[in-house]
Amino acid sequence: MRIAFIQPIGGASGDMMLGALTDLGMPIEHLEDQLGKLNVGGYRLEARQETRCEMRGTYLKVDLEDQTRYSPKQLLETVEGSSLSDAVKSQSSQVLKALWEAECRVHGETQDILELEELGSVDTLVDVVGSAIGFGYLEVAGIHAAPLVIGNAMPPRWVGGYSNPAPATLELIASAGAPVIGDKPMYEEAGELTTPTGAALITTLAAFGRPAFAVDRVGLGLGTKDPAGFPNALRVWLGETDLAEADSSAQQGQVVLLETNLDDVSGLVLGYAQERLFAIGALDVWNTPIQMKKNRPGTVLSALVPIDKEREASELILHETPTLGIRTRQVDRYVAGRQIAKVETGFGPISVKIKILDGKAVSAAPEPDEVRQIALETGRPFQEVYQMATEEASRQLL
Repeated sequence: MRIAFIQPIGGASGDMMLGALTDLGMPIEHLEDQLGKLNVGGYRLEARQETRCEMRGTYLKVDLEDQTRYSPKQLLETVEGSSLSDAVKSQSSQVLKALWEAECRVHGETQDILELEELGSVDTLVDVVGSAIGFGYLEVAGIHAAPLVIGNAMPPRWVGGYSNPAPATLELIASAGAPVIGDKPMYEEAGELTTPTGAALITTLAAFGRPAFAVDRVGLGLGTKDPAGFPNALRVWLGETDLAEADSSAQQGQVVLLETNLDDVSGLVLGYAQERLFAIGALDVWNTPIQMKKNRPGTVLSALVPIDKEREASELILHETPTLGIRTRQVDRYVAGRQIAKVETGFGPISVKIKILDGKAVSAAPEPDEVRQIALETGRPFQEVYQMATEEASRQLL
C-alpha cells in the first residue's frame, strides 16, 4: 500500500505541503490543470528550488492577484460544484469544514455569519485542494504524520495580535488530540510555525505515528522563513508498506495478568479504576461477575499490563479498590499484525485498523470514535456510517 509520512521538521503550512508534494514529483502543470477545474482565478503559482539551513527543497508560492474574500459556504460550494475527482472533493471539503469549525469555535459564531480574513482568500482554496490533488497524483492510500512543530507558546507581541499558536491552530490540534513538540530555545524568535491551514490538512487527513514501510522518495517543502537554528520546512516521505513484516504469529513476549476478587465495591469505583489503569498503559481491563463465599455476588477485576507496569498497576488497584490482595502471573501472548490507514468514504476520510495474517490484510475495522463524530455531525445513524466505512475499507485495502 502506498503511504505518505508527513514530518513537520520546522512547521507546517499549506504552501509547504504543496512544495513537498511538488518536490516528490507532482508536475506544476498538473497542479495548475487540476486547480483550473475550480473555475476560480486571481492567483499565480511559482515553484522554485531554494535552501533552508543547507537543505534543498521546493518553495511554492501562491501569488494573489485578486484580494477577494469568500465565505466558508462559497469556498465549499466552489469545491463541491467543480469537476474534480470525488476523492479530491471529499478530502478538500473535510479539511475546509474542519478549518471553519475551528474558526467558529474561536469567534463564537456560526458558519453562515463567520467573516474570514486571510483564510477566506483563494490562497486557502489552492493550498487545501492542491494538497488533495498532490496526494491523489502520487497515488497515496494512507497518510501518517509526526508530531506538529508549532514553535514556542507565547502571548501576543502587539496590541490586538494573536498568540502563538494561533487560536484556530490550537483548536484543530485540541479537536484531533494531536501530539506537538515542546518549546525549544531555537524557536524563541521564530513566531508562528504551523498555520491553521497546515494544521487542518494534517489533523484531518493523517493518522499520527510512523508505521514500518519502505521509503523510496522524500520531498521537502520550504516555508517563507529562514531562521538560523533550524529549517522552516516540511518533509514528506513516500513509500510502500510491507505487510509481510507484520507476521500474524509473532510472539510479543510476556505480559502480566493482575486479578482481584471484589464483593463490596460499586460500579462507579470499578469504572474509575478501569479508566486509571488504561491511563497508565494497561493493555486491557475487564470485570467478570462471580459468586463468592456466603453466596455473595462479586466481581473479578482483571488487568493485562506490560511487565514494567506491574508494580504501578498493582499499587493503583490497592489504592482505588477495597481489595486486600492481588494475584499476579506472567502470561505469553501472540498478536496479529496491525496497521492504521485512512480510507475515503462518502462521509470523508476515516481511520481504520487493518488486521494482518501471513503478510496479508484480512480485515479492517473503522475507528469507533471517528465514526461517532461523523454520525453526530451528519445526523446519520452510527451503524450506517460504520457499515459504509467497513465496506470502503474492504474495497480499498483488502
